[in-house]
Amino acid sequence: MGTYLSRTPGSAGNRKTWTISFWLKRSKVTSSEQAIFTQRIDSSNRFSFGVSGTGEFNVYNRVGGSTYNATTSGLHRDFSAWYHVVYKMDTTQASSSNRQAIYVNGVEASLSTDTVPSQNDDTAVNSTSECMWGYWANSWGNTQNLDGYLAECYMIDGQSLTPTSFGETDSTTGIWKPKTFSGSYGTNGFRLEFKNSAALGTDTSGQGNTFSVSNADTTNQVVDTPSNVFATMNPLGIGGGTFSKGNCKYVTSGTDSTGALSTISIGTGKWYAEFKAISKTGNYYNYGVANTPTGIFSGSSGFISIIYRSDGKIFKNGNQEETGLTSLSDNDIVGMAYDGDNNRIQFSVNGSNVGSVTTISDTTVDVFFTSASNGGSTQTTEMNFGNPSFSISSGNADANGYGNFEYAVPSGYYALCTDNINTYG
Repeated sequence: MGTYLSRTPGSAGNRKTWTISFWLKRSKVTSSEQAIFTQRIDSSNRFSFGVSGTGEFNVYNRVGGSTYNATTSGLHRDFSAWYHVVYKMDTTQASSSNRQAIYVNGVEASLSTDTVPSQNDDTAVNSTSECMWGYWANSWGNTQNLDGYLAECYMIDGQSLTPTSFGETDSTTGIWKPKTFSGSYGTNGFRLEFKNSAALGTDTSGQGNTFSVSNADTTNQVVDTPSNVFATMNPLGIGGGTFSKGNCKYVTSGTDSTGALSTISIGTGKWYAEFKAISKTGNYYNYGVANTPTGIFSGSSGFISIIYRSDGKIFKNGNQEETGLTSLSDNDIVGMAYDGDNNRIQFSVNGSNVGSVTTISDTTVDVFFTSASNGGSTQTTEMNFGNPSFSISSGNADANGYGNFEYAVPSGYYALCTDNINTYG
């Protein structure tokens, strides 16, 4: 069971009219539903809002034994982006078409399924039963955990609201961004900002409707936010392997010469990342930059890669370039300072530079940070683009104050996040 938040209200609120709003960054492709917000009274009265394995947002709403659903027509599977989602319910509306709506990034979503409770029906939401973020145990005993990031989670008890209560368009960038809700929250309303790493479920609305947190530690609080998005690893298009910890932990498949790339490509600018070697079975850890997740060591036409291998060798486009460098052991951290203006990379091991600066000759395509398998080995790695999934003992930000790294960020290099890209990319 993954991390989740839970709360059992002391008194019922308005079960007919309410709104939930949250920001979501997805992390995993699954074959089943992932629960985002749920509340269950019994098998005949329950509610869940989730995201399907293929990327539709789904509402399951059971009232008095009858089931009512909503499903978005569009698919939402950009793992590099945050989605702002608002769902409103108002069963007091005379017209069934006005009783529910789903909004994504400020725009009402078209629904492939749209059935709603009868007028003035009570839902399970705002009852005195347990409600949860990130987890759902349904009546068949199945569990559905969310694998992803959440930010700015609201419940507004007693009002059916539109996205403009929670977000706005940035006048400079034209991008939809969060804003603070300024109205009444109602009896069971809350705001979860996740400000306190030791108490992530704290309600900051002033209502005191705080949630209990299960299966979390201080690394569950991240600096990746809807206002400043950090790179992670991309679960789409990989050569093989599995992801966890918000796509910052990667276990390779063991298949020869395959890997995964970062969600943000490296074009111009200077960027720094740290990859922590956790464990391996077989031959090698392999970290560096590449323009494809497959054939890391193939050296085929059009392929670009510079890889630091754990036996102290650097490979460029499949050919050995340097040898006799520092070998890697479990828990070592490989730093990579990539200069996209001059197409070169400097590796470091535990804060000390290793090897000479290695240059990429082909500048016609962008590259990505990568973790890869080689020689049938399986490796487990945690990646840090400034948003670490592992504990940092020292704490180092870039010159803009962004990121949290174990070792000092080289002068002139930056964490791979959207605020820095807008300035230096």
